[in-house]
Amino acid sequence: MNQNWLSFGINPRLQRLRTKLSCDPYYRLQSGEEIAIAAQIGVQIDANQATVDDWLRLPGLSIHQARSLVELSRVGVKFYCIEDVAAALSIPSQRLKPLEVILNFSYYDDEATESLGYKVNPNMATVESLIKIPFIDISLAQAVVDNRLSGGAYRNLIDFQQRLNLPGDAIAQLMYYLKF
Repeated sequence: MNQNWLSFGINPRLQRLRTKLSCDPYYRLQSGEEIAIAAQIGVQIDANQATVDDWLRLPGLSIHQARSLVELSRVGVKFYCIEDVAAALSIPSQRLKPLEVILNFSYYDDEATESLGYKVNPNMATVESLIKIPFIDISLAQAVVDNRLSGGAYRNLIDFQQRLNLPGDAIAQLMYYLKF
């Protein structure tokens, strides 16, 4: 059977990992070799938009470290290279070097992404960027910013809704335009 796989040019180990990754999007990579194989088949994690689950796919990162990286991204910290991630975690960058092949360090201009239809983070948005969202007028945009400045960052959509005392139908419309 292995000869058949090899005769078609498909590495059996690569095929097994491909199957694992396609069946389980939260599969935690186990080694540098698996990271290299995952990168070879196109798995990428955007360091500036990664979720806790994305970070936990990488070997050697704890839940606390993953949460810290996500929270830093939420408050506007941008990661431009593996050294930035290492500095944020207070660990030597050499320890994270094997992860570099699977991490993507893209830069996102908030103004440009908003005009392209991407979601807006109300924890970083200005009044001007908020009024570009359908269903948000100048008074609501100002309330979003004022409430954020006085009460801190919005934790999620529910926190946003409760703090601004918005009706359910308004949230039903806005949830397609906001990210937290």
